[in-house]
Amino acid sequence: MTVLDRPASPVPPVDDRAGGPPPSRRTRPAHPFARFVQRSTWPAWANLVCLAGVVGITLSQLHPNLLVAATTTAGGDTGAHVTMPYFLEHHLLPTGRITGWDPSWYDGFPLYTFYFPMPGLVTVLFNAVVNYDVAFKLVTVLGSVTLPVAAWLFGRLAGLRDPIPAALAASTLAFLFEPSFSIYGGNLLSTLAGEYSFSLSLSAGLVFLGLVASGLRTGRWRALAPLVLAFTLLCHLLPTIFVLVGAALLLLLDADLAGWVTRGRAGRRARRRWLRRSIWLAVTAGLGLGLTAWWLVPFAAYQSYTTNMGYTKVYGFWHILFPASSRWVWILAIVGLVVMVSRWNRIALFLALMAAGSAGMVIFDPAGKLYNVRFLPFWFLCLYLLGGYAVGEIIAGLARFWGRRRRNQYAWVIRNRLPSVLTFNWEPGQPMVRLVRPAPSATPPGAVAGPLVALLLAAVAVVPALVVPWTSTLESIGITPGADQPSSWSAWNYSGYQQKPDYPEYNAVIQMMEHVGASDGCGRAMWEYDPSLNRFGTTMALMDLPYWTNQCIDSMEGLLFESSSTTPYHFINQNELSANPSDAISDPAITYGGLNVPLGLEHLQLLGVRYFLASSPSVQAAAAADPAATLVDSSGPWTTDYNGEQLKTTWKVYRIAATQLVVPLSHQPVVWDNVQPAQSSWLAPAVSWYDDPARWSVTPSAGGPANWQRIPASDTHPVPVAEPRVKVENIVQGDESISFHVDRTGVPVEVRTSYFPNWKVTGATGPWRLAPNLMVVVPTSHNVTLNYGRTGVDLAGQVVTLASGAVVAALAAMTWTRRRRRRKATAPVGS
Repeated sequence: MTVLDRPASPVPPVDDRAGGPPPSRRTRPAHPFARFVQRSTWPAWANLVCLAGVVGITLSQLHPNLLVAATTTAGGDTGAHVTMPYFLEHHLLPTGRITGWDPSWYDGFPLYTFYFPMPGLVTVLFNAVVNYDVAFKLVTVLGSVTLPVAAWLFGRLAGLRDPIPAALAASTLAFLFEPSFSIYGGNLLSTLAGEYSFSLSLSAGLVFLGLVASGLRTGRWRALAPLVLAFTLLCHLLPTIFVLVGAALLLLLDADLAGWVTRGRAGRRARRRWLRRSIWLAVTAGLGLGLTAWWLVPFAAYQSYTTNMGYTKVYGFWHILFPASSRWVWILAIVGLVVMVSRWNRIALFLALMAAGSAGMVIFDPAGKLYNVRFLPFWFLCLYLLGGYAVGEIIAGLARFWGRRRRNQYAWVIRNRLPSVLTFNWEPGQPMVRLVRPAPSATPPGAVAGPLVALLLAAVAVVPALVVPWTSTLESIGITPGADQPSSWSAWNYSGYQQKPDYPEYNAVIQMMEHVGASDGCGRAMWEYDPSLNRFGTTMALMDLPYWTNQCIDSMEGLLFESSSTTPYHFINQNELSANPSDAISDPAITYGGLNVPLGLEHLQLLGVRYFLASSPSVQAAAAADPAATLVDSSGPWTTDYNGEQLKTTWKVYRIAATQLVVPLSHQPVVWDNVQPAQSSWLAPAVSWYDDPARWSVTPSAGGPANWQRIPASDTHPVPVAEPRVKVENIVQGDESISFHVDRTGVPVEVRTSYFPNWKVTGATGPWRLAPNLMVVVPTSHNVTLNYGRTGVDLAGQVVTLASGAVVAALAAMTWTRRRRRRKATAPVGS
């Protein structure tokens, strides 16, 4: 039955003291599904549909069936990242550490000291629920699928009204599929290439900016904002720099400049208000950085021990800032600027200024460790968000226009009878359905249709490039469907090593090295580089030797090139021992001499490398002719087609003589008195010494006892001082320890493990840095032990983190107490 009702007159309150029933406290229909037809929930549903659509389109290109398959991720850097969270979970965390020594790469290096540990920790957390392969895959896509939600939260927290937050979320879809760059971070191509830490940091950073925009106005989020900032930094440094600059810019845009210069009470009030907001931001940023001090302080203090890869600045700014693929975004961004001026929206102005600043960094950032194009993702993100803002404002403006037009057209209907809507009644004895007048809408114009239109526009901009086979049309705007698109890349990555056509060959090589380790002993392996290794899933596939062999066979090459001071010497060796080397480091101190297997094998002896894995006939022939190398195993021949060429490969493993981990020095080291242990001072003279075997009888050091000779690095012919013969026995290597026994004390002993300040020794003096990047100690006892411990720098950072954590906990407790008191104060009497 349907009836037309006018709003019922208010029911007079019933006095329960007179025996009547108490007033009902119910504020919503009794039936649990009735609330879903309320008009006030429609904008929320529209926002949810928009977010779900953007995330769904993104996931559709990431092959969810492969994400949950138990295969080991391959592809780009990602295929070698696999080993890092595994080592964290099984070796570092059980000893109570997050950063620590990893002997797997580069003669050992400080893992997570110069890289970002949070994605690894999240992987470990996910691994508590799903298997490791799936956990790792989920973390690699986590930043991409959360970016739309982060953009929506940024808009909400910044105070933007519907449908603009949903339009911001929709704009991130186009950013994720931006095809003009594939390694710098943020978009899907970069994420699949290995920059998943950057993507996760970028998502968290957007949320932090939203919290700042809200907190500056309301004073809220005093505990949450530092936690989000800490999460952002522990995922990646570059987005953290971006959001900290953005936070400072939001504070400046929030300043009432006119109020500052006003005299009297109004001026004082304006200045106090901005001072309170400045303090809020300073405390938030300080606590956020303080929470990460356990990692940040060593990261900053030990930068001098990192390697500069010598990246050259990228030019052609017009091409990289304004690629053909983003022409349509320029139009929207210009519209956004026009709307921003007309409505004087500070968040749109913020996006425009951040875009300009990011472009400025790309153009003016000097050559150095901060590679200028690493700021390119921020330019594109701000550009797309500004376009999303324009779309949201246009939709809202059209909705306002349409609303005014309808009001004028149907004014007589409004004057005579308000519009009616269906409502449901579940009370016994009452009509099931009736028509009643709704309350005036409190939702902004376009709040319902806007998110859906924004999703549709984003899908139109992105989806055709993924599904339409007409490449000529797409290429005209700079989009090339095919192998460089996210769907192809994600299928290559997440199908895993196990699904590659040449997996039998790769698996055979791994099994061969496992057998060699079991029969000839565990140790370090140097493998010949060749671009065709990509047939295994990535050219870095053999970096995972420690992962596959349970840390028995270490790889001399690994990821995180900058994290080790031994990296330059590895690439010198790679050039000497590979027919097609990568020559990854561009540094004036390094001169690549070309294929020279005998010298390369001598270098491996200096670094304590036990095995050499060769694949090309010319290198194998040279190794077979060298008395220092003994063939211990082989695999093949393997025949495969690679890039239209038939490859026939036989893998051979050589055992290298005289590669003991700890050896006595026959001559006393000399100390370079004009060279500091930092890489910038140490590298050039150390490489010069490393390249000249005639100088190897006397090894230079960065320090040592007072009786050692002090000479300038320019003295290439120091007077040798012979040392007595010493026998070294019982060498035991752990993850973070090396112990051995000597039959004579007082004689310098070389430890062929990479130097780092955290190494401490008992039973000896030292350790000191020894060329090229090893350690030397002078035993004072027959039993010597080196341990990778904590320095004063580490402890200082941990103290700051504990203090910051206590302050954040206190702020959270204060906020909870204040809200609890407020709820009690506003609760009805008797509740």
